[in-house]
Amino acid sequence: MTPIKIANAPCSWGALEFNLEAEAPGYKQVISEIRETGYAGTELGDWAFMPTDPGLLSKELESVNLDMVGAFVPVDFVNQESHEDGMERALKVAGLMHAAGYPHAFIVLADNNGSVEQRTQNAGRILPQDGLNDDQWKVYAEGVEKVARAVKEKYGMKSVFHHHCAGYVETPQEMSELLNRTDPELVGLCFDTGHYTYGGGDAMAGLKLWRDRIWHVHFKDYSKAIGSSAQNEKWDYFEAVKNGVFCELGKGQVDFSAAVQLLKDTNYQGWIVVEQDVLPGMGSPKNCALNNRKYLTNIGI
Repeated sequence: MTPIKIANAPCSWGALEFNLEAEAPGYKQVISEIRETGYAGTELGDWAFMPTDPGLLSKELESVNLDMVGAFVPVDFVNQESHEDGMERALKVAGLMHAAGYPHAFIVLADNNGSVEQRTQNAGRILPQDGLNDDQWKVYAEGVEKVARAVKEKYGMKSVFHHHCAGYVETPQEMSELLNRTDPELVGLCFDTGHYTYGGGDAMAGLKLWRDRIWHVHFKDYSKAIGSSAQNEKWDYFEAVKNGVFCELGKGQVDFSAAVQLLKDTNYQGWIVVEQDVLPGMGSPKNCALNNRKYLTNIGI
């Protein structure tokens, strides 16, 4: 059986897809520190964070012995007029990874998180009435399938959808709604333990329920204490992240030992990407990455 491999991602260094004021460290520092802290792969990060020339991208990753495992592509799926642009951006990203020699990497589709004030302000405390109606779900699901199909047809690459707080697919119910409306042969699931927990779910229950649909995994922990403060103080998503709602692995609510055992028992052969989202300039990313890798080693992976 192929052993599960562990990656990290630029978001753990504050290189996020959002348009934020502070600057994250450059890609050379990030990929070097990912390798130095014991990881075997990375995700691409936002477009142009890493080189957009495929030859240079592969050269840089090979210099630190890292694999490329996926790339995050946010799309405003609820608006049909955004689908074409989303498809073009996904194809651009897929084309880069394919040409650089990483056709196995996933396109990680997601909502245009953080762009709708009501969803951003109420992340972690979304009510059923805050969600999409049937017509909106239809448009949304069709958009996800359209982008995934285009990527598969042009490059033979797979797409997964990443549920995410501060977007329209945050709660377990919303995630289930989207998955039930999309082709399981076309759209896989990127299961994120931290976002699932912050969105009101139990990570182990979600892993068990959707294991057959899970093609890619993000390990992220969730601090219940910070989450409670966010709810009581009515922090928005970014304020919660700033205050450390996504803590180091093993310091929050997620049972990673059980998660690892489930993945092993069900012959999961993909990547686990450790993500500890921070805002640009926040914290000590390299130290956190090292602590997270040591924690996973201690639980047998």
